[in-house]
Amino acid sequence: MSRNHSSYDCVIIGGGHNGLVTAAYLAKAGKSVCVLERRHVLGGCAVTEELWPGFRVSTAAYVISLFLPEIMRELRLKQYGLQILPRDPSSFTPMLDGRSLLLGPDMVESQREIAKFSREDAENYPDYNAFLERVAKQLEPVLNKVAPDPLPLSNAFRRIGISKRLADTGKLLGLYKAVVSLGDDIPMAIELLTGAARPFLEQWFESEVLKATLATDGVIGAFSSISSPGTAYVLLHHVMGEAGGARGVWGYVQGGMGGLADALERACDDLRVDIRRESPVSSVLTNQGRTYGVALEGGGIIEAPVVASSVDAHLTFECFLQPDDLPETFRKAVSRIDYSSASAKVNLALSEPPRFTCAPGEGIERHHRGTMHIAPTLDFIERAYDDAKYGKPSQEPVLEITMPSSVDSTLAPEGQHVMSMFVQYAPYQLAEGSWDDIKESFGDRCIELLARYAPNVPDAILHRQVLSPLDLERTFGLTGGNIMQGAMNFNQLYCFRPVAGWADHRTPVQGLYLCGAASHPGGGVMGACGKNAAEQILRDL
Repeated sequence: MSRNHSSYDCVIIGGGHNGLVTAAYLAKAGKSVCVLERRHVLGGCAVTEELWPGFRVSTAAYVISLFLPEIMRELRLKQYGLQILPRDPSSFTPMLDGRSLLLGPDMVESQREIAKFSREDAENYPDYNAFLERVAKQLEPVLNKVAPDPLPLSNAFRRIGISKRLADTGKLLGLYKAVVSLGDDIPMAIELLTGAARPFLEQWFESEVLKATLATDGVIGAFSSISSPGTAYVLLHHVMGEAGGARGVWGYVQGGMGGLADALERACDDLRVDIRRESPVSSVLTNQGRTYGVALEGGGIIEAPVVASSVDAHLTFECFLQPDDLPETFRKAVSRIDYSSASAKVNLALSEPPRFTCAPGEGIERHHRGTMHIAPTLDFIERAYDDAKYGKPSQEPVLEITMPSSVDSTLAPEGQHVMSMFVQYAPYQLAEGSWDDIKESFGDRCIELLARYAPNVPDAILHRQVLSPLDLERTFGLTGGNIMQGAMNFNQLYCFRPVAGWADHRTPVQGLYLCGAASHPGGGVMGACGKNAAEQILRDL
């Protein structure tokens, strides 16, 4: 059969990390699999690109911790070259008054740093982390399983058989037992899982710089205020995951984030997965309520009884399918998915590291290895959000800065560096103007803000790339520029992701599945969406 019309057991739409994980597990089970990637490079948002000669940049995603250790073990990713470089410290927050806060895996050292601002906070910090770890330990198994569909929806929305009802009841019982095991932590755990980051942190700490440093974790990638319900849940990510070598330790992938895709590609190659770059899908083909493959934009058909989409729900259901392929109630639910986004990325090539006034030095200092936060107070973060909620990019944005070349010399020429700034808030929908017109001036604003803390940065910039939310949508296929493939609000998590009644990776089209971040457990470089989807597909097959 020709390459323009071929046949497989399974076709995967999208060569991001979740799509590659799904492909590997299906192939490992003996299925013939084809991965179709729209771009010239694999990895989705977890990608490395040589933007300028000699400078290799993690263009979008930039750190790793949540990636499931069992995936690394079962797919032998370390043998295929995946190497994760732990970061110490984890974070550095400079201040204009000459002080700074350095946090890392050494609890005693972190307490000593916090004590510069509050002795009481230093005493509370171990208890805070221990509480988060207790909750995370109970919830992590939930992330590693296909989500249940417990709601009593009508058969018109979805007909669910008795065997699935029983299986879903078992999953809910497991969740109940996990909550029960929290014991006296339950009331505060409920606040953590449903409440806002700001009031939750204010119960624990008094120091503004500590609260602000921790609070930024609650709004990463979200168009939310730190006072918005649901943002406290994301604080759990601070202590989840072991990909960095230990619980809660975040790391850099050697060679950039694309090193993860490289290892997954090698695993797929050995499992005889057919990976096709520059092969955008135009539609999912259906007949009498089930899929039989996909059509490519450049012409050609690939037949398969199973199609797994790692792109978001808008693209999968509203672009690749015809309206009459789906029940009206499902289409309406999909149309209501929230893709609100306010994130931008600024990638830089530097002739020298930033020299912070509060921590002077000439070369690579310890604080360069962690995430450098420009967000000194909670009110600073709130004001940044206030601008964005009216459709204006933050006048003083929140910056999360990483310089992976501080620990990975393969990323830049000797003595030079790559540095990225993850920026909030940059609303996708602007009250006035276009991102194509203002993104460079917004990039200037970010550099000027950093220069207040590290005055040498403007003159050290050799190259610059500014990615607006519109660029994130165009380049990575992220509707609304949302890096999570849909907001991670409570109403779009667990059994409600992507929509209530369809949380088990299946869709109303028989044989069509979701395997990306649009499905449970959502965004982040964790691979769980892909692994869970593969397990569901194999059960159905």
